[in-house]
Amino acid sequence: MSVSCVRVHDLVSGRADPGDAYVVLVDRLWPRGVRKDAFRHDEWCTDVAPSTELRREFHGGDLDFADFAERYRAELARPSAAGAVERLVARATDGDLVLAYASRDTEHTHAAVLADVVLASAD
Repeated sequence: MSVSCVRVHDLVSGRADPGDAYVVLVDRLWPRGVRKDAFRHDEWCTDVAPSTELRREFHGGDLDFADFAERYRAELARPSAAGAVERLVARATDGDLVLAYASRDTEHTHAAVLADVVLASAD
């Protein structure tokens, strides 16, 4: 079992190869500049994306990453997201899972927080 976070643009350009992994887009919005037929993915799961309000506060500089991550974890625990998280946990236990995201910031991304939640739930 492995869960990895990969930029959509790296997948589309061929800089990253998901192999046989199950690829899930975990952004609320479709990635800018990416044609839908150019991005091979198995699922687009908007239910696990941060809320619009949380995303705006973080990108607007009102929250540091630690505060963003704490609030995002709380959102993932809500019933509206919990079922989708459980589906991702099931996918991860069955094989490799790639969480695809569009952000240029590879260090401070919601996908990394989501990967931690999925891995912790799989134990």
